Amino acid sequence: MSSTTLLSLGNLSVWYTANHPVLSDFSLDLGTNEVVGLIGLNGAGKTTFIKTVAGLLPNYRLDSAAWNGQPFSFRDKAFKRSRYIVFAEDRSFQYFTFREYLAYVAASYGVPLPDVTGLVKGFRFEDYTDVLLKELSTGNLKKAYLITAFALRPKLLLLDEPVNGLDFQSTEFLYQIMGGYKQYGTLLFSSHILESICLTSDRVLVLEHGRISQTFNGAEIAAGNIREVLADEEHH
Repeated sequence: MSSTTLLSLGNLSVWYTANHPVLSDFSLDLGTNEVVGLIGLNGAGKTTFIKTVAGLLPNYRLDSAAWNGQPFSFRDKAFKRSRYIVFAEDRSFQYFTFREYLAYVAASYGVPLPDVTGLVKGFRFEDYTDVLLKELSTGNLKKAYLITAFALRPKLLLLDEPVNGLDFQSTEFLYQIMGGYKQYGTLLFSSHILESICLTSDRVLVLEHGRISQTFNGAEIAAGNIREVLADEEHH
């Protein structure tokens, strides 16, 4: 992890139903300018964690939360402007075209309209920039949100299952820009695809039974090591 801590969460518990926590005693430190993969079996709580950081889930308890060393809340305006989230599935803003959506997001975040030429080309999205989001296929809709995310360059970028729905060439391009994101900020992404984790991450966090059970760094990030942990988890 980098020497400066960007985000620190201590003992986060999240629940949908009282007395049935999805996350419990979940603690996390993210450094500035690192790429972190979050892996776990289905139902481990990856999406729940991302939705909590997005400020979408009201039922949570947290012992401590610091952003850039200062206490904060997930719904603080300054924090919301410093992070952008791509959900595994998102059907909001359906009557916007991609270009309208991008302009709306840039205005919301208080930044100039970014140049997306390289990203549009890399994701082979040229034919879809003026199509309504509701008319895009699942894969192209995912590309619209990913292009926006990487164009915005927030301090914290959260991606939930970013590879889902993408074609092979777009997946390869995504790996390339994920791996290079630390020049702009910190990227945390959840995935159940080992390849995406191993090709792009500086650190890998294993989410098990509602908390981070293990961390892999550098050379430890190998498919065999992670597969072994997940297999053990599956048999528990």
